[in-house]
Amino acid sequence: MAEPPPPTRPRIPGSGLAKGLAVTLRTMTKKTVTAQYPDAQPELPPRSRGVIGLFEENCTVCMLCARECPDWCIYIDSHKETVPAAAPGGRERSRNVLDRFAIDFSLCMYCGICIEVCPFDALFWSPEFEYAETDIHELTHERDKLREWMWTVPAPPALDPGAEEPKELAAARKTADKLAAEAATAAEAAELAAQTAEQAPQPEPPASGTTTTTGTTAGTTTDPTTGTPEPSKPSDPQDGAS
Repeated sequence: MAEPPPPTRPRIPGSGLAKGLAVTLRTMTKKTVTAQYPDAQPELPPRSRGVIGLFEENCTVCMLCARECPDWCIYIDSHKETVPAAAPGGRERSRNVLDRFAIDFSLCMYCGICIEVCPFDALFWSPEFEYAETDIHELTHERDKLREWMWTVPAPPALDPGAEEPKELAAARKTADKLAAEAATAAEAAELAAQTAEQAPQPEPPASGTTTTTGTTAGTTTDPTTGTPEPSKPSDPQDGAS
């Protein structure tokens, strides 16, 4: 058999009102603190949803954010450009170039769907909130303004001590280490070539007082004092007979 519920204590009439008045009295006795905005800026949480910043370099104009936006407040224009082949014999490719990226914050409901669905991390939340305008038409901010807000985006929170390193960081670190190793190898090769060139034997200059007869034609001699060729004297037949 199920045990019967424990007996309840009889409720005193007016106890709830007394508790509420006690809270009111405790609050009335405390000193109120008013932040004098805009002289004193409020301390916002690090991931506040103030405004959306655009990192234009990561945008591939996939239009996914504009299609998934429930308010249709994102406007994107682009055109295609032909990229020449990277290697001889390759084929040309076409890529989308961003012309316009605007967000109408008079329609935006700050749901964050565009930031969640972006596959290339081009949109981020910024805690910036001072962008009020007197005209509703001026609440449509273009990509230049969205890029300025990108620099107010706080850094992401640190990973847990036992968490794995993100694949993007591991790939970037591997590439950086490879480039550093190639640069070090090239520097060592250049230093070794310089040392080899310094240690190579140099040709010795000709000794002083000697003359060279290279390039003289037959029947000429070289004057040892001036170094100019002179015609040789014909030999006397009597010298050979004697």
